[in-house]
Amino acid sequence: MGFDISYHPISEEQINTWYFEVITNPEKIEALASDHQIDDFYKTKYQDTINAGRETDQNDYFDKTHGFFIAVVQGFFETYFYIRGGALSFSENNQLDSYYKKWEEFIPLESLTKKVENRLVENYCSGVYISADQVVRLLEDYHNKVEIKSELDQLFSEGRITVFLKALNFAKEHGLGLLEATEVVEPQPFDLNESKSYSNLFNCDKEGPLLYQAAAFEQIKDIEQRNGLPENEVLHNVKVEKVHVEPEHTTADTEKTDVVAQKKSFWKRLFG
Repeated sequence: MGFDISYHPISEEQINTWYFEVITNPEKIEALASDHQIDDFYKTKYQDTINAGRETDQNDYFDKTHGFFIAVVQGFFETYFYIRGGALSFSENNQLDSYYKKWEEFIPLESLTKKVENRLVENYCSGVYISADQVVRLLEDYHNKVEIKSELDQLFSEGRITVFLKALNFAKEHGLGLLEATEVVEPQPFDLNESKSYSNLFNCDKEGPLLYQAAAFEQIKDIEQRNGLPENEVLHNVKVEKVHVEPEHTTADTEKTDVVAQKKSFWKRLFG
């Protein structure tokens, strides 16, 4: 299974206000939803996410529970960015570690679980977190330090660096940090209307899914050319069987009433 990576601009204060304070006081969802104009459908998904967070056990991985849920919650409030298969967590370059802030450095001890990795460990998981000041530093270093630019260009090859830089610039412009996660949104490249998200699909920046779609169609075209097949011959016979595995501590009911069902032809209307 590949990784559907997303980057979520969010501050440490927002992590506390939108997630941990609501874990303790779920009734705050009503005021937050009203203040940020979150409609009832997404408010329900927000409530479902908080309920899952409240069920988290001390023996669970923080990254696979609270960390993932924080990324989902961010998407109810603000824009987030999708990148297929490219993640900072995949880097073995220790130079990048200086840009990251560990959960233990700003999350109250009582909110942490016993197991915290501070990076992607599998699907449905949060990855690294870059604080607001380090977002600015990473952008500056990308443009001024060859070794940093080379590493990021390699991690986010095939044009994906433009999406990652877009996420960094969005975070910088809004004074926010940036949280990495996987499987918050799962685009279906051959039919974007079949895409799924645990968060708000409308807040997913369109450039990443379109890039993924273009790459998928290019692969199909390459197969046809190498095998001497007519144009679109492979595409017409593609049978997509996406196996969707529920992340731990979430219920299938949330995903069964996903945005595709409630917001018909979302991707078609968004992308035109």
